Amino acid sequence: MAAQNNAPLPDGLEIAGYRIVKKIASGGFSIVYLAHDAEGSAVAIKEYLPSALALRQPGELAPTIPKPNAPLFRIGLKCFFEEGRALARIVHPNVVRILNFFRANETVYMVMAYESGHSLQEHIARVVGKGSRLKETFIRKVFKGVCQGLREVHANKLLHLDLKPANIYLRSDCSPILLDFGAARQAINKDLMALAPMYTPGFAPPELYVKGSALGPWSDIYSIGAALFSCMSGGPPQAADARRQEDKMGPRFDYLATIYSPELAGVVRACLSLDPMARPRSVFEVQKVLQTAPALPLADEAAPASAPVSAAASAAGSASGLRGLFGRLGAFGRAKNGSND
Repeated sequence: MAAQNNAPLPDGLEIAGYRIVKKIASGGFSIVYLAHDAEGSAVAIKEYLPSALALRQPGELAPTIPKPNAPLFRIGLKCFFEEGRALARIVHPNVVRILNFFRANETVYMVMAYESGHSLQEHIARVVGKGSRLKETFIRKVFKGVCQGLREVHANKLLHLDLKPANIYLRSDCSPILLDFGAARQAINKDLMALAPMYTPGFAPPELYVKGSALGPWSDIYSIGAALFSCMSGGPPQAADARRQEDKMGPRFDYLATIYSPELAGVVRACLSLDPMARPRSVFEVQKVLQTAPALPLADEAAPASAPVSAAASAAGSASGLRGLFGRLGAFGRAKNGSND
């Protein structure tokens, strides 16, 4: 069944004690609404509704699920529900707070705390649109929070599996919140090879492209590197499947080391290793690098980037510095069964 656009629930609808205000986001897997609870407090409600498996027409509440799609729809529904139940146990300032989850309209809903702010992706677009680049101090601050939240997730035996700037939400004080976990999507996708992949090229680790590959904290670590790279360059890295054919990332890594500290550029390069064994052993190791002051004072961070990343091939002289960095970061060779902390 080809993916289609599903109609959102109507504004003003009362469901399980919540009143839908409006749709605020949608994708191929779910729809997110702004809603009010019985006390009038704002919440966000995420509705499980994979468009490749189910169709809801305008004016309807329950989706139509073709019989051949029903088994996979139920698998995803079960994973979505269990993921919500597991996330509800996590109370951490850098992880979205799950308040409730319920069944209705032949699907499942996850109720989340609603906070004003904007996504890291929106922030990147705004800064790049002004001809500037993100400050290293800002990047380090945001991703220290991302790592803290992700460590808590991993400690609860969960994976994110869809970490990217669009799923990192920034409060007004720029503290980050991890949103939109992708484990349930992967549960569906592993049995739906004929459908469009349910991951984001550039941010997805190479193991997501191969059916049956082992997934673990190392998979999220690759995505941390991709999100960091996007902050530093203004766009995602080369997709992992394309890198397996012809890896063009070397000059781009070298260029980043000319405009950011070698320590930051080095940890990004390590995280984005195609070999999971060569990535940092844990999120905590990434966090330690982000918390450590650069060896040299940072350059004028407010200055616009002197050249686009596409001109990276002309950058020279940074390779030896990176080799020295990786000598200091020798602990970044990692076994898959290594500790998460």
